[in-house]
Amino acid sequence: MTNSETALVVIDLQKESGFGLFGLDDVVRNTQRMIDACCAAGVPVIYTRQINRRDGVGLSLDEPRHPDGEPCFYADNRDSIEIMEEIKPRETDIVIDKYRWSAFFDTSLDLMLKSLGVKRLIIGGVVTDGCLMTSVFDAYFRDYRIHLVHDMCTASNEGAHMAALTIMANWVYSLEVLDTDNMIKCLEGRQYAAWQADDADALQFTPETLRETFGKLTAPEEKPSAE
Repeated sequence: MTNSETALVVIDLQKESGFGLFGLDDVVRNTQRMIDACCAAGVPVIYTRQINRRDGVGLSLDEPRHPDGEPCFYADNRDSIEIMEEIKPRETDIVIDKYRWSAFFDTSLDLMLKSLGVKRLIIGGVVTDGCLMTSVFDAYFRDYRIHLVHDMCTASNEGAHMAALTIMANWVYSLEVLDTDNMIKCLEGRQYAAWQADDADALQFTPETLRETFGKLTAPEEKPSAE
């Protein structure tokens, strides 16, 4: 699959996303690098923004609210819904607003991707166990091949991040998991290292072995460049 059939999807790296997410500075730096590499390779960049109406219309069931009824997170009357300045979209980039976790649920994302002729996604963002994971599953259900860049993702705690990545790796059969350095090598047509399942539920783990299993996922052997 070629770069002309590829798009980068950046999930919810908004100003408000700094609510205690571990390693967020590294995620933003890696996202900057990935955006630059995609621009150089002619790969379109698509951002998503989580939006909640300030009046609560369309709000998810039991979404946390302030006493006055305004959503606690991503209210549309706050500047914090904007994409982080470090990775601010260019005029030619696409920004998709969403009202549920998945970037595909009741949005125009699938339409935009099909219009661009995209069959393969590079994806990262926050949070790993929420908006990122639901978007990855929905992309899989729509038959996209997916490169999940694990150091472009984070969550509110390391355990949730590791568990979510491992669950996606186990059940999204079209998934490759790799880091930013190797994703850039892939874009450039060079050999790169990525993890891909060779069987269903390949990374079985217990609470005691999760970290060891996660290490197998994030330190794969090098493989030939993709066609």
